[in-house]
Amino acid sequence: MPYEWTPTDTPAKAPKALHLWPYRSLPKRGFVGFIGVTALMITLPLLAILGSPVLWGLLPFFVIAIGGMYWALDRNYRDGDILETLTFDGARLHLTRQGPHGKRQTWEANPHWVRVDLHAKGGPVPEYITLSGGPREVELGAFLSEEERVTLARELRQALRDHNAQTVPA
Repeated sequence: MPYEWTPTDTPAKAPKALHLWPYRSLPKRGFVGFIGVTALMITLPLLAILGSPVLWGLLPFFVIAIGGMYWALDRNYRDGDILETLTFDGARLHLTRQGPHGKRQTWEANPHWVRVDLHAKGGPVPEYITLSGGPREVELGAFLSEEERVTLARELRQALRDHNAQTVPA
């Protein structure tokens, strides 16, 4: 799953942090391989016209095709460069979203008042997760699959219950 719970370096009252990122079906190594194989397959037919003036007429179109493919895949990588971090920090819950192109958004609330809502319909995606309880309602993990969002909502509710049980004085 493209998210993980990690222990934090702070005391026991802040046991976890959640990191979420979009799934990448084509890793960087596959990206390089795809561009290389595509360039090779496009140049194979050019071998038949090597030395003829037709080569110079077709070559710019092949270069544009490879360059366009590289640009589109690279743009997809940059636009999907998202990291959401939810940290349980004692009496505060912090959500930081590091978006594409360096855009950074933060949200924080008291974990005792935070509610995890799973909207089956009506959101931008099915099974849309929102956190409310602070100054505004925020989305979480909109880039995950439906099944992952359902599982994540269940895990978040449990983590909030566990955190609140630890921080309530006896």
